[in-house]
Amino acid sequence: MSSEVIYWIWSAVLVLCVVAAWFATLFSLPGNWVMVLLIVVFAMFYPEADGRGVGWLAVAVIAGLAVFGELVEFAAGVAGAAKEGGSRRGMLLAIVGTVVGSILGAIVGVPIPIVGPIIAAVGGGALGAFVGAYAGETWKGKTSAESIAVGKAALIGRLLGTMGKLIIGAMMVVVTALALFVGWL
Repeated sequence: MSSEVIYWIWSAVLVLCVVAAWFATLFSLPGNWVMVLLIVVFAMFYPEADGRGVGWLAVAVIAGLAVFGELVEFAAGVAGAAKEGGSRRGMLLAIVGTVVGSILGAIVGVPIPIVGPIIAAVGGGALGAFVGAYAGETWKGKTSAESIAVGKAALIGRLLGTMGKLIIGAMMVVVTALALFVGWL
């Protein structure tokens, strides 16, 4: 097999892996950072030359998008919980609840092909954020009404943060494909 064919096979594999990493973001896993790692490794093996490969400018753009995605997710989550006076304990349990809720939601959504696990993972993560924040605030001694307000804010913050991070992750997938197949960046 020629080196040209091998390059295109690895490029296709990279795109599939990047899409899988993007999908992992639905489960509150660090999919955007996995994308960055995959691109860096690919750039080391196939540096930009002869109109193919990945340049370090593309790697920098993708890493910058990953940082921006984290900032968006963090800002949405903190703004929501802090707006209602959430405690650190409530925020920490909201994060744990998000991960557990995303995984359980994806399992529950399996019977509905393709979209079921995706929608259920996002919804389960949001519900998990609510439950975690509610439990943390109640444990801290807040009233039920105060805990519900913080939980609701955590739920909305999680939904907005996840959507923002997914949109930015999709941009990372597009930049990767453009860098590989068009030689852009």
